[in-house]
Amino acid sequence: MSETVAVYPGTFDPMTKGHFDLIQRASKLYDRLVVAVAATSTKDRAMFSCDERLGMIREDAVRAGLANVEVKKLDTLLVDFCRREGAKVVIRGVRVYSDFEYEFQMALTNRRLAPEIETLFMMPSEQLAYVTASTVREIASYGGDTTPFVTAAVQRHLNEKEKKDK
Repeated sequence: MSETVAVYPGTFDPMTKGHFDLIQRASKLYDRLVVAVAATSTKDRAMFSCDERLGMIREDAVRAGLANVEVKKLDTLLVDFCRREGAKVVIRGVRVYSDFEYEFQMALTNRRLAPEIETLFMMPSEQLAYVTASTVREIASYGGDTTPFVTAAVQRHLNEKEKKDK
């Protein structure tokens, strides 16, 4: 029997507890889960470098004992990355309907480019469904408490960043 591999792509800037919830749950469904951290973002100015984001996710995955989770830089088309990793599934988080509209378009585009790769939509746990990375960035930019929304590694980096900015 061959190894089942899924890829969970995103910017993770920063990774939220909602992102990590999906990482933990998806890691139980596949032999290997590759968290693909986008090297560049078309979103707001990045809060953390790609290397910082890679490190935080790795740290939290190790702390949680997720031995089948790998964290890698995504610097190519997602479908090419999936092929290189041997993945047949892309995991995408969907919190609200507006997320679904965007994700549906991306899934259809990826299907056109690589019909052998399926997209699996997962919802975060209901207590985390409202948490977004942009909300965390906004709270952090005003010195607010982000601990309810982010993992331990991310919170430590946010604290360090706040100290540097003072």
